[in-house]
Amino acid sequence: MRPYPLVVFCLLASQPVLAISFQTRLEKIEWQVEGDQFECRLAQPVADFGSGVFVRRAGEQVTFSLRTRERWMGTGSATLLAAAAPWQPGRPDINLGSVSVVPAEILFNSSEEQGTRLLTGLLEGRSPVVRHRMTMGGDAVEVRLLPAKFTKAYNDYLDCTAKLLPVNFDQIRKSLVGFPGGGVDLEPLAQAKLDIILSFIKADPSINRIQLDGHADNSGNRLTNRDLSRRRALAVMEYLKASGIPAEQITVRFHGERYPVAPNTNEANRAKNRRVSILLERVPEAVEPPAPASVKAEPGATS
Repeated sequence: MRPYPLVVFCLLASQPVLAISFQTRLEKIEWQVEGDQFECRLAQPVADFGSGVFVRRAGEQVTFSLRTRERWMGTGSATLLAAAAPWQPGRPDINLGSVSVVPAEILFNSSEEQGTRLLTGLLEGRSPVVRHRMTMGGDAVEVRLLPAKFTKAYNDYLDCTAKLLPVNFDQIRKSLVGFPGGGVDLEPLAQAKLDIILSFIKADPSINRIQLDGHADNSGNRLTNRDLSRRRALAVMEYLKASGIPAEQITVRFHGERYPVAPNTNEANRAKNRRVSILLERVPEAVEPPAPASVKAEPGATS
């Protein structure tokens, strides 16, 4: 038997695995910045693939994602890198760990720490790189963003983030205002919390229902506790109304001591139970059906 096939096999086995690489040509690199009070986005289109997008929501730090309409990557764990540029010899890549790829238009969302480190890497001339496997065949695939023209776009992105609201809807949809002192008047901390909620409601007109639930501890009798919970809920309602929230959008309920969040076994726990819970909702407005069109009688027609 001739040794030739074995030699060929050894030569092939010694070759590095080739990866299918996606990146935009340097002269065609562009960064896109857009956003509003709720979210800012900094994106680079990747030729023939999709885009890499940094997203910072109000009240959160930045995350990074890959978006595509083609099933280039299989599901599973991909590697995320802040890769050194080719003109930085001897500078190692920074492995930022893994991300979980799913079969959707948004392939993954990084952690906030990974997103922040990728942005820092871009400022240092590094490239965000994702390495994984193809959907079909399991060949290696790499997607790379380039740091060209990044500084101007990053400054525009910072201008956008400076206008973000302090919180997002998920963070304030269910909130608590406390009355730790045991009274029914809003304390400064409660007013500050309500001001944050109000700033979001005024920025998002789709929030059109607010439910207030008053609560008390078990220090008094049931009738007293029920009245305290009612007066606390009303205090919150009056503060909202004074800030321009229509009364018809507010629902008030009060429960006395019935629903504690902590056992009423000590003063610290009782202070937690003296509260008003706030639920913000987006309720679709009812649309009245159009009135039926009247039918005009033809001249000379009889009924």
